[in-house]
Amino acid sequence: MRLYGHIVFFFLVSSSLLAQSKLNSFLKPSDSLHKSRRNTVVISESVLASATLIGLNQLWYADYPRSSFKTINDSEEWLQMDKMGHVFSSYQLGRLGANSLEWAGVSEKNQLIYGSTIGFGFLTAVEVLDGFSEEWGFSWTDMAANTAGTGLYLGQELLWKEQRIILKYSFHRTAFAQQRPNTLGNGITEEFLKDYNGQTYWLSANINSFLKTESLPNWLNFAFGYGAEGMLTGEANDLSFENQNRRRQFYFSFDVDLTRIKTNSNVLKTVFSVFNVIKVPFPALELRDDGRSKWHFMYF
Repeated sequence: MRLYGHIVFFFLVSSSLLAQSKLNSFLKPSDSLHKSRRNTVVISESVLASATLIGLNQLWYADYPRSSFKTINDSEEWLQMDKMGHVFSSYQLGRLGANSLEWAGVSEKNQLIYGSTIGFGFLTAVEVLDGFSEEWGFSWTDMAANTAGTGLYLGQELLWKEQRIILKYSFHRTAFAQQRPNTLGNGITEEFLKDYNGQTYWLSANINSFLKTESLPNWLNFAFGYGAEGMLTGEANDLSFENQNRRRQFYFSFDVDLTRIKTNSNVLKTVFSVFNVIKVPFPALELRDDGRSKWHFMYF
């Protein structure tokens, strides 16, 4: 999946989670509503997925020549930050699909079979479109990342029947986007989605779920993050930009699982559900692949 595709899917995840949360806020569970809700979920997700694929095909792939199906190896690009985008998208879409079917009254088995795999199926369709584009190609490493994201959600449901480890996202602005605004974004809105240098992906694990202790708040998580900097292009050996100083970054921090905060307010539940995809700012320890370390009093 190309960078533009990642932008589309990030918007898809955000808007879909928002729509689902609004529905959950205004409708109470009722057996008599299950059939209607199930139809609503199926129709809504089908229309949304179809419209997105058609839009990609017309607005993005139409600008490039078609070709016979081919594969590419882009596993070394962007220090795998684009692959983390795939993992994030497939995980969040899987969570959306399963939660939507749960709201519709579908059995737990079918939630896992049909709901949690919706992201994998959708992203596979986009990958096939890439495969028939002269400019791009079908990427097996993208597919591996899609599988990992789906597996992260599905595996936890099968093992623990809950999401003890949540995949989250955070962003801070960098100076690299100013050097290549067409690629990395022009302005904070574009940079938020396009500048891999400022993105961090987090595995946020709920402490009480593992330690079974009452001494810590139930919403407190420990978070491990991955990011990268110094990237002006996808490839490290691109001679057009010789001032790249590419490095991987690993972070240790705390986080908040907003969905575990107890509240009777449907409005707050909606807000918590939507924004739980974003890592809450906390102090963080950064370790770089060159052995250096840095302490952040507040990391975004």
